[in-house]
Amino acid sequence: MIRPVIPLVTAALLFGLGVYGVLRRRNAVLVLMSVELMLNAVNLILVTADTLRERLTGQVFTLFVIVLAAAEVGVGLALVLRLFRLRQDINTDQVPLDEAAEAPAEPAPALDGELR
Repeated sequence: MIRPVIPLVTAALLFGLGVYGVLRRRNAVLVLMSVELMLNAVNLILVTADTLRERLTGQVFTLFVIVLAAAEVGVGLALVLRLFRLRQDINTDQVPLDEAAEAPAEPAPALDGELR
């Protein structure tokens, strides 16, 4: 049986680093990495609690969190790529949150053989 203090303190440190990264970083990729750190801290807490209770519910929830993290990475990276294509920068401080129409409209690409 492991001592639960070591994984719980490690998870608290990981979660604290993740919160710091989300609040202080300007790069969108680093913000996504910080969110991943927080999700991994939650996974560590779930697995630690599972070993203390000797049941499998924590491991099942950990699998759900891993699936959620994979989906978050896919959607987050798609948003970051779109932001980079529009602004040529992924600095989160320069993203306008109040005006959705500020981005210039891109013309639709013409297909071969299509008449306009």
